[in-house]
Amino acid sequence: MLPEIEKQSKEKIKVFQEEKLRQHLEYLNSKSAFYKRMFKNNNIDIRKIKTLEDLQNIPVTTKEDIQSYNEDFICVGKKDIIDYITTSGTLGDPVTFAMTDNDLERLAYNEAISFACAGCTDEDIFQLTTTIDKRFMAGLAYFLGARKLGAGIVRVGSGIPELQWDSIERMKPTVLIAVPSFILKLIEYAEKKGIDYKKSTIKKAVCIGESLRKPDFSLTTLAKKIKDKWDIELYSTYASTEMGTAFTECKYGIGGHHHPELIIFELLDDNNKAVKDGEAGEVTVTTLGVEGMPLLRFKTGDVCYAHSEPCKCGRNTMRLGVVVGRKKQMIKFKGTTLYPPALYDILAEISGINNYVIEVYTNDIGTDQIHLRISCDNPSEEFEKQIKDSFRAKIRVSPEVEFDSFENIQKISFPETSRKPITFIDKRKK
Repeated sequence: MLPEIEKQSKEKIKVFQEEKLRQHLEYLNSKSAFYKRMFKNNNIDIRKIKTLEDLQNIPVTTKEDIQSYNEDFICVGKKDIIDYITTSGTLGDPVTFAMTDNDLERLAYNEAISFACAGCTDEDIFQLTTTIDKRFMAGLAYFLGARKLGAGIVRVGSGIPELQWDSIERMKPTVLIAVPSFILKLIEYAEKKGIDYKKSTIKKAVCIGESLRKPDFSLTTLAKKIKDKWDIELYSTYASTEMGTAFTECKYGIGGHHHPELIIFELLDDNNKAVKDGEAGEVTVTTLGVEGMPLLRFKTGDVCYAHSEPCKCGRNTMRLGVVVGRKKQMIKFKGTTLYPPALYDILAEISGINNYVIEVYTNDIGTDQIHLRISCDNPSEEFEKQIKDSFRAKIRVSPEVEFDSFENIQKISFPETSRKPITFIDKRKK
């Protein structure tokens, strides 16, 4: 299930996207109150936007725009809206998105070709360990995509290792859709209960929410821990509610492949200009083929690298590397610039930590301070020193460390209204 356009030359892909862009601008100009106003207020003649480079002449769209003018982004009548979803609200209030029947079909197509990129076929059975409720797009996308692919589906949902293993033994799925840290919990449960997980039918996992790879594509500590215990294939996938499109790895593991029929992406600097080749930039997307709430140059907040070298899988599309961090979560700590994923990787290497939350606040002198709230079996000054030494060795600075109970940290990490575990809390003065 490899779309023909993804095998074409980069020149043909560009021409293809520019025609899609022209159609997209015409649709926005006729249907979107927000973009119609933007074009008018900025004296933009959409007929003059002919190339991907011409996008630089159009202002970016921000999350704050969608929050402030949510209904102005909707391009269809209420009778055409089939599904309402919201973003997770990681960086602010959740944003509502309205989807038509065609948008759901587009979502299914996106996920089906993304699963195919990860080597999945209609012979597979997917076990979904993600929620399909709570207004969550991802769980719905995985269900629709597996269905579009023609594969079997086991909808278990999040948590409950006992039910996960019961489902694996009964239905014999071959693919897990899971957060990597949850796979470790499944392994730990299996070991405690004497389940021979290495002989299960699971052959691969398509992983969401946490990085499997570092910027150089080597495995993160978390991914290594999984592979050391359970030699299954691991595939990263990156997406967001706003883009309604996934960037999924193929078997060569060198970045998530771009679907040019579904999305235009740019990497922008702080001045909303394209970064130079080889530089990280903020992922900015234009969603193609969306009816309900199409977007133009939307800044996601995610910082990534792009890669353009040909891939052995036969796709000639650009690839996105791992998310280095979220723009608004950047930490400037004692002269060092950090993003939370770098901290997660250090903590994953330290044995003895049961769970944790990273808190960042503004200290008395007005600079960023990192506070680690950690639970472990044997808290001690010696273990605190070990944690701080690990940070000094990796990033040259050490955070504050506070030991807390497993239960207290669980309450912080899994509030009732959240669809994802919370491991980073920003308490800085805005």
